[in-house]
Amino acid sequence: MPRAAWARGAERMNFKLVLRITGFTLFIEAAAMLLPMMVALFYGESPVPFLCAILLSLAAAAVPVFFFKPKPDFFAREGFFTVGLIWVLFGVFGALPFWFSGQFGPYIDCFFETISGFTTTGATILTAIEGLPMGLLFWRSFTHWLGGMGVLILTAALLPFLGISSNFLIRAESPGPVKSKLVPRASQSSKILYAIYLALTVLEVLLLRMAGMNWYDAVTHSMSTAGTGGFSRMNASVGSFHSPAIEIIITVFMLLFSINFSVYFLVLTGKVRQALKSDELRFFLIMVAVSTAAIAWNIRDVYATAGDCVRYAAFQVSSIVSTTGFSSDNYDLWPEFSKMLLVVLTFVGACGGSTGGGIKCGRILILIRSAAREVRSIIHPRAVSVVRLDGATVSESAIRTAQCYFIANLFLVFGMAIVVGLDNFSFGTTLTAVITCISNVGPGLELVGPAGNFSAFSVLSKLVLSFAMILGRLEMFPILVLFSGSAWKRS
Repeated sequence: MPRAAWARGAERMNFKLVLRITGFTLFIEAAAMLLPMMVALFYGESPVPFLCAILLSLAAAAVPVFFFKPKPDFFAREGFFTVGLIWVLFGVFGALPFWFSGQFGPYIDCFFETISGFTTTGATILTAIEGLPMGLLFWRSFTHWLGGMGVLILTAALLPFLGISSNFLIRAESPGPVKSKLVPRASQSSKILYAIYLALTVLEVLLLRMAGMNWYDAVTHSMSTAGTGGFSRMNASVGSFHSPAIEIIITVFMLLFSINFSVYFLVLTGKVRQALKSDELRFFLIMVAVSTAAIAWNIRDVYATAGDCVRYAAFQVSSIVSTTGFSSDNYDLWPEFSKMLLVVLTFVGACGGSTGGGIKCGRILILIRSAAREVRSIIHPRAVSVVRLDGATVSESAIRTAQCYFIANLFLVFGMAIVVGLDNFSFGTTLTAVITCISNVGPGLELVGPAGNFSAFSVLSKLVLSFAMILGRLEMFPILVLFSGSAWKRS
């Protein structure tokens, strides 16, 4: 597109409104930092890193919020642009407490850690976690909780007070192959989602406390589980507790947070039978059960008893398929079959409408059924065949979108792996680093396995991997659409 034409198209973007919404979300981030600052004070640590970060965030937010008076014109393009900008700025300002503390290395490492937190990836640059200030580690896990349900879903609940429709924002931010609202009003849907999210988090905190965790660990690990992020304050993650009870509780909740939250809404409204008819839910649970059985059989020579095999296999399968990234043992030492199966689960991910990442089970199911339809059409060319999900016909546009998403995911993985390959690490390290970041899982294999970290990568690779995490969290298209010239024209 000619430069002059692009400039004319760009001028039509309602930048003032975009920046004003972004400013409101930075106010939310600044307010969120008050909680870890109070934790720091409780443990006798300096609140200065949080105080400085809060003041800078408020200063950046104040200008667009109080001095911009935009028109309330908000369309799909503004929604996509707002979403991308907010996730980047949340990383920029959320990294400040880590940077001001001086304990997380250069700013790029702080930014990487924060993006990993908000996108619920769980990839870390830290080589030694235990011994770091409790306030900072609380903020690290809290970013998972904030990012898990989506900061923008919370923002969407506030937009009606500004006279702005939140539909385009939710459309750009919500995960899964099909965007749907629980109730007609989008803001009301946001409140219902957060109520369910908070209730499940509190329940896990109480159960972990009963299982022997102290309150701090129970809260931080529950926040990491709820956001399916996987940050732990222990170097050996959940394995540090050596507690089957804790592992079972976290396993169950990793799976619970991997399920579409619409299922919980149906259950709460008495529509249990309709909830259990979900094809995606059945596919997800069968995949978890089969993968657990296969890995438990494959690692039978690694552990002493069959019970241990099932326990470790179930935990790791749940951790990877939910894209949480906790570990109870170093699965990088398991047989190749188990590791390859875990990599496949990394690609697949959780259910749509959950806090998990990956391609999503719904899309995989659509791809499988559309491929089966193509086979049937070859055998019976005159037969009329449709793809169904939950008893309803899947539109051709939804099938095409799922196919495009899958292809785009593969192209991006290998394209970014080529760039990260400039660091000259092994093929397994390079490829799984990209896969685990774009799928928002966290640990991969070899150097970035459960016993490793991402600290050795170059600045360029950390930027690429951070971009991969944002792409994966927003399911690519809201970001990729901004690189299209037509996105900057208002039809």
